[in-house]
Amino acid sequence: MSILVYAESWEGRFRKSTYEAASYANQLANDLDTDLIAVSFGNIDESELSKLGEYGVSKIFSYSNVTKSDNNNASILLAKHAEDSKAIIFANTFSAKMIAPRLSSKLKAGLLSNVISTILNTENFTFQRQSFSSKAIEKVSVSTEKVIITISPNAFEIKNSTTNCVITKNDANFENQFTVIGSETNTGKISLSEAEIVISAGRGLKGPENWGMIEELAELLNAATACSKPVSDIGWRPHSEHVGQTGKAVAPNLYIAVGISGAIQHLAGVNSSKVMVAINTDPEAAFFKAADYGVIGDAFDVVPKLIEEIKKIKN
Repeated sequence: MSILVYAESWEGRFRKSTYEAASYANQLANDLDTDLIAVSFGNIDESELSKLGEYGVSKIFSYSNVTKSDNNNASILLAKHAEDSKAIIFANTFSAKMIAPRLSSKLKAGLLSNVISTILNTENFTFQRQSFSSKAIEKVSVSTEKVIITISPNAFEIKNSTTNCVITKNDANFENQFTVIGSETNTGKISLSEAEIVISAGRGLKGPENWGMIEELAELLNAATACSKPVSDIGWRPHSEHVGQTGKAVAPNLYIAVGISGAIQHLAGVNSSKVMVAINTDPEAAFFKAADYGVIGDAFDVVPKLIEEIKKIKN
């Protein structure tokens, strides 16, 4: 028996979410006194693959000619390597949401998403997970022979556990091979899913021309920028920055909401943040009830002063 982790990569590199998943899987492997193996897809060099050994992975199977976009074939390969695995661990990424359900069907395995605890009971495989848009926590036991787990972003600490790691590179052959003919990626920006700090703004900024101060604040704090749904709907900001129940769910250590009223759909996607700060002129704004800290004031006064003070501290 072993634990299997899906080691997702982006342009040949692993990110924070991959190491979170590996650290979590290693903890589970230790709890069950078994080995941790990993499967990765895409063209990844050996030096990058070997980094997984720092997080407890003892064996890595890498398929350079299979992309994570090829959901069906990726799930077939994962199923093959999971034959002797009790649990298969994913980070809660877009790719995982496409592959994990397919794998669940192939393995007839229970699937738990948004898991926020290590194993609570090794006899009946019990975990805690977030539900109802992160408004509730439920304790769930799995009765299937295998379990598939996607862990909630930023819910687990990355822990080093250096292990002797064996890397095996393979090419897979399928009758129906998925071919990527083109792709577009955001460059020079911090990914929302990876960000420790997120600076988000809403219609209170009055227009797209005023986003300069949000971007300046984000740059000073090494943060990602985000926006509310109305802002992306009217084209002030790209849809890739929309956070909320119908956009991207985020769980940074710090979430700063500027000029966002706090509609329930928006809060549902950000309320897993460790600390939330709201800046708004309306003292009755719903966000103040959810925020850890609130500033009642005009964003055009507050944000420039905040930038000025941060610059002083940095200097």
